[in-house]
Amino acid sequence: MLNMGGDRVEEAVASAVAALRTATDQDWERVRAAGLDWSCRATALHVAECLVGYAGQLAGRATDGYIPFELALEDGTDNEGILRVVETMGALLATTVRTTPREVRAFHPYPFRSANREGFAAMGIAEALLHTHDMATGLGVEFEPPAEVCAYVLTRIFPHVQPGPDHWRTLLWATGRGALPGRAPVTEWRWNNNLVVPAERLTLQGVTPAGAADLAAGGDGGFLWVDGGPYGGTREAAGMLLKAYEAGVHRPEWGVFALVRREDGHALGGIGFHGAPDGDGRVEVGYDLAEAARGHGYATEALRALATWALARQEVTSVFATTEPGNVASQRVIERAGFSRVSEDEERFAYELRD
Repeated sequence: MLNMGGDRVEEAVASAVAALRTATDQDWERVRAAGLDWSCRATALHVAECLVGYAGQLAGRATDGYIPFELALEDGTDNEGILRVVETMGALLATTVRTTPREVRAFHPYPFRSANREGFAAMGIAEALLHTHDMATGLGVEFEPPAEVCAYVLTRIFPHVQPGPDHWRTLLWATGRGALPGRAPVTEWRWNNNLVVPAERLTLQGVTPAGAADLAAGGDGGFLWVDGGPYGGTREAAGMLLKAYEAGVHRPEWGVFALVRREDGHALGGIGFHGAPDGDGRVEVGYDLAEAARGHGYATEALRALATWALARQEVTSVFATTEPGNVASQRVIERAGFSRVSEDEERFAYELRD
C-alpha cells in the first residue's frame, strides 16, 4: 500500500484554499465560523497551526508532548496572506509525511497517546476540511472536497464509524456537522488513531480499515513484510475486520494487529481478537506467523503481550484461544504464554488465561 498521505494532504489543502479564496473580499475578523466561537480569521490561523504542528511532531520525533512553538502572523496580513500561510504549512506537513519512516510514531494525546505518519496526515486533513466547512458556511460559499480525501480520513482515524455512500457527508455527520438518514445525531466525538501494544522485541500495531482492505486484496497493508508474509490467516482476519467496519460494528481496539520487529521494522505475522469481549468478559484471540519468522518465540511474545493488555481492561475477565489437536507447535506457543487447557475434543483444544 503506497504512502499517499502527502498527496492527500496537498489535495485537501488545495481544495480548502480554492473555496476560501472566493471570499477573501469579506471581513474574516467579523464573520464567525459556523458552530465555533472563533472568527473565520482565527479559524484559518488554527488550521495553519495544526498543519505545521503535526509536521513538527513527526519531524521532531516528539514522544512525550507537543513541540513547544507557536505560529504568529505578521501585522497587516490580509486574507490572501493567511491562505498563503495555510498552503505553506500544508506543504510542510505533506513533505514530512512523505519523508518520515513508516515506523516513526509521535505524541498525540488521544486516544492512545501516539500516531504514525498516516495518522498525522489524516488529522491534518480533517482539520483543514472540517474547519474550511465551518468557515465556508459562515462566509456563505460552497465547499465540496474530493471524495478520496475524505475516505482517507475515515479509514485511518474514524475506524469506528460505519462508512456511507457519501464520504464527505459521513465525515460531517461523524463530527457533529451534519445529518445522515437513519443515524442519530452526533453530539460528542473524537478521532481514533491506531493502537500499538509494545512487547520486548516486537510492537503489535493495530491495522486500520485502509490497511485491512489492502491486505484482503492481496497487498501489504502498509507494512514491510518478511519473506512469505503476510500469511493466509492474517489476510483472512483482515477480511473479517473489513466486514465488521462496513457493517458499523468494528471496535478497533479489539481488531487485528501486525507483529512488527523492532530491530528492522519488518512485519512477521498477525494477531488479533475475534471480536469484542462477550457478556461474560471473555475475548478470543488468534494469530499466525510467516514461516520465515517461526522458531524464535515471536508468537509467544506477541500472545503474552496482547493477553496482558486485554486482561488489564475492566471489561475482560479471561482470554480464550483454540488450536487443532495436531498443531503441537501452536499448543506450545499458547502454553508458554501462560494459558491453561480447559477443554479438548477431536476438533480442537481450548485454552484460557484469567486475570
